[in-house]
Parts: sequence; structure tokens; C-alpha cells
Amino acid sequence: MVDLRAGVQMIEPAAGLARLAQFPFQLLTWVAEDGYPVSAAIEADVDAAAGTVSFLPPAGFALPLDGELSLTGSHIRPQPGVGYDERRHVTVWGRASATAAERISFRAHAAWGWDESDIPFPEYVERQVGQSRRYLARLSGELGRTVRPRLSLGWLILRSTRLPFLSATFVPVLVGIAIAALHGFFEPLTALITLVGAAAAHLAINVTNDVFDARLGADEKNVNPTQYSGGSRVIQYGLVSLRAMALIAAGCYAVTIAAGLLLLWLRPSPELLGIGVVGVLIGLFYTAPPLKLVYRGLGEIAVALGFGPLMLLGAYVVQSGGPIAVEPIVASLPIALLVALILYANEVPDRSGDERAGKLTLPVRLPKPTVISLYYALALAAFAIIGGGVLAGVLPIPALVALLPLPLALRVRDGLTAHYDQPYALMGYLGVNVKLHLYVGGLLLAAYLAVLAVAALAPGVPLFLWR
Repeated sequence: MVDLRAGVQMIEPAAGLARLAQFPFQLLTWVAEDGYPVSAAIEADVDAAAGTVSFLPPAGFALPLDGELSLTGSHIRPQPGVGYDERRHVTVWGRASATAAERISFRAHAAWGWDESDIPFPEYVERQVGQSRRYLARLSGELGRTVRPRLSLGWLILRSTRLPFLSATFVPVLVGIAIAALHGFFEPLTALITLVGAAAAHLAINVTNDVFDARLGADEKNVNPTQYSGGSRVIQYGLVSLRAMALIAAGCYAVTIAAGLLLLWLRPSPELLGIGVVGVLIGLFYTAPPLKLVYRGLGEIAVALGFGPLMLLGAYVVQSGGPIAVEPIVASLPIALLVALILYANEVPDRSGDERAGKLTLPVRLPKPTVISLYYALALAAFAIIGGGVLAGVLPIPALVALLPLPLALRVRDGLTAHYDQPYALMGYLGVNVKLHLYVGGLLLAAYLAVLAVAALAPGVPLFLWR
């Protein structure tokens, strides 16, 4: 039989007994003669120094005095609306023998334990992933069939491609299309193809990032992934093979290139060709050798260019078919800064794993005060560009509504200050940071749609009144 302890990190029996003694009750577990596990609650007297435990046998049960038993102590405190905390657990294995006082004597020979005060539960789970995979491999060998984790197809696609982050693509593309429409250029078919191609490019970058982070060891060394950082983890969890992820990335790039070629055929433009080529190269070499931009601390610049000017200007040029204008450039800058700050903040909880893998991101290179100050300065710069663009008459006056989410930047800054070294406490603030980009971009888009609506419904109103 496969040893059920193979997937856990063991501790010294004496340490396990010392922890077991802290619980008022223990759970005694053994395998009955019919092969089924049996458990019963007991009150044990624990002598950690001697390595023994004694207890009265549970009424109505026959214990296998020649077999292995285990004693378990555990504690968990529910937090309504939040989850749980104060989680502690210890299991001690040993063999039992009868004593003259009709008690059972138990001598420990192995133990396992975990305490949330020593290591957070999500991190503990991550640290067991490698052992769990080895356990499943041994179990597969014993059973003669593959035993691996499974996830429904829908959830697997959602997780492996990180579909929810497509908002980072939709925002610049839709704003670029709206600006072009305001200038009198709009063609529905090419707008749809642009959106599909840009989304495929984003998914390709996500999956490629996972592939090369797995090959280079960055994700394997990261034991503090969160909902917003640490990659999709589908390779590490054995849900999708490295080869399958590489094929998915290739498929997404194929869709991206096909969409780009179709757009060039429909709307030939040297500007569009240049934007497309640069975009594909940035996406591919974001993590891929030999450039590995994110490993050299250039990830924020690459993301800012790719998900700011390149996508917004690309969408604009597809519609206009001509030279690049000043307005889409200015509109792309706050979006570029805020999307770069998503990556920047998400790299904070990944610092330890990234550094061990040689992934020298800015949070790895810079001290905490500099990281936080730089975050706040770039966030303020994004809002300053919006205000300055309106004052200069480049952006429409309704674009000032995009200044409303500024307090969210303050919340993220305060969260980074208070929880810089606490990945799971920081996770909520990383979510706020994603919303900051989405809200600013969404409000900027709403501003352009409002101007377009006025131009369509009240054509007699001069557009200069909006600038």
C-alpha cells in the first residue's frame, strides 16, 4: 500500500506529542478487521518526554494492538463572512499495547503537524504541492492508471488563460476605437477583428508567461501565489502539461497573427504593421529567452507599451487607416501607467520566489519605501496626464470623470505600506489595484461615448464646447 504520510512534511515524534498534549480531546483512528477506518474521540494522557500516550480504550471497540494507530488533535475558529483562523493540526502515529490498569499505552514513532501561527495555510498548501505530485505518481504506479487532479473544462480554460484579466485589453482597444469614431472613422467589422486579435494576444502572453516561468523555475519557487500573482499554477498543480500550455500559447499567437494579417489586408497601413510586429515581439519576449524582459526588471515598461500605446493606437489606426494622432497617444498614457502598476504591485508578494529564480523585477531590486513611493508617484502621474490633457484641449472635458477613482490609489498605497510582507493580507488591495485600472479606463471610455452620443443626437452642438 502507498504510505498516506508520503505527501506531508513530518516532524519529530516528541514535538508532535507536545502539540497533541495541548488539545483537551484527541481523535483515535485505526483500520478495523474489515479494512475500513474507524475513529473515536478519547481523552489521552500525553508524556512527550517519554514519547508515550495512555488512554482508556473507547467503549464497544476492539483495538488492533498489533497494528498502527494514530492520534489527532485539531482546532479551527470560524470567522463569519471571512473564513477561518487559528487553524492547528497534529497527527501522531504509533503502536499500542495493553497495560495492567486496563489502559492502552501508545508509543509514537512518527508525527506531522501544522500551525497557522507558524505558516499561513495557503503557503503551507503550496509547499506540499511537490510532495503531493510525487504521491499521486506513486499511487498511479500502484493502481496501474493515471491519478491526477481534475477541473471542469470551463474552469480549466478560465484558469489556464486567466480570462478575467482581459479587461486590460478591452479598455485600451475600446477607447482607441471610440477616439477614432469621434474623428469620423468607424467600421464595425474591423473593430470586431481588432478586439478578437487583441484578446488572443493577451491570452497568448498570459499562457507564454506561465510556460517560461515554469521552465525557468520562477513559479515552482513561488510558495505565496495569490489570486492576482504567481501565475495560473495549472502546470504546478498537474492540471495542464507544459506541452499543452505551449500548444495553447501557439494557438493564441496564431489567432493574433491571423487577425493582424486580415486587418492589414482590409486596412493596409505601415503604422499598423509596425505596431503589430512590435506588439508580438514584446509579448513573446516578455518572459521568453534570450531577452526575458520581466527577468531584467523591464516587465513594467513592456506591459505599459503593450497594453497602453500599442493596443490603443493599433485600434485607432485600424479605424483611421492613416497617421497616428496626438489624442490617442495622450489617452493611452494613463491607461499604460495603471496597467503597468497592476504588474508592479502583483510582483510584491512574488519577491522571494522571483529572487530565487533570478527574476529581478523592480520589487526584487528596490527597497520597500522606494517601491511604495514609486507606485504612488506613477499613479498620480496617470491622473495628472488626464487633467493636463483636458486643460490642453487634447482630451474632452468629460474625461475629467476618470479622476474619480483617485482614492483607490491611496487605498492601494496604504495596503502596500501595511501588508508589504503579508501576501494574503495584501491580496484584497491587489484586487483594488485591478479595479483602479478598470474604473479609470471605463470612465474614460464612457466620456468618449458621451461625446459621441451628443454628436449623434445633437449635431448642432459644436464639439469644441466639450474641449
